[in-house]
Amino acid sequence: MRNLKATDVPDLIRILETTGAFSDEEVGVAVELLGIVLNDHAQQDYEVAVAEVEGRVAGYVLFGPVPLTQGTFDLYWIAVDPAAQGHGVGRKLMSYVEEKVCDRGGRLVCLETSSQGSYERTRRFYEQAGYMQESCIRDFYRPGDDRLTYVKRVTVPEES
Repeated sequence: MRNLKATDVPDLIRILETTGAFSDEEVGVAVELLGIVLNDHAQQDYEVAVAEVEGRVAGYVLFGPVPLTQGTFDLYWIAVDPAAQGHGVGRKLMSYVEEKVCDRGGRLVCLETSSQGSYERTRRFYEQAGYMQESCIRDFYRPGDDRLTYVKRVTVPEES
């Protein structure tokens, strides 16, 4: 894993678009957040980690601490190049976030997703990574599209 570079953005846009998981509007928001990370060095809300496979950008994750909480982090975006899916890239990105959260004394990683059928694979991925559905807000995104919140409780490493 490595930090985001400006030269990664075209590859990340391509990945967001080719996964088929995100609408144009969602891609726009994801790109806006990447811009914040790249251009506002004082911000502390978002962090991005980029995964590479054989020197090529294979995916990324964007996460950060939740203001006014003790040790709670949100995982905002995760996307893996369709050509790299099924090879552990997504799991490595999730593990990276969990490790960083633990390093910072965090205790919860939260993420939200849609109840729509097109997100079934995404929800299975989260569940296989140890995330549990904690809540459902019916009709959150639009009528018939619920917001599902998944949570994973992580432990702080013991000091030696």
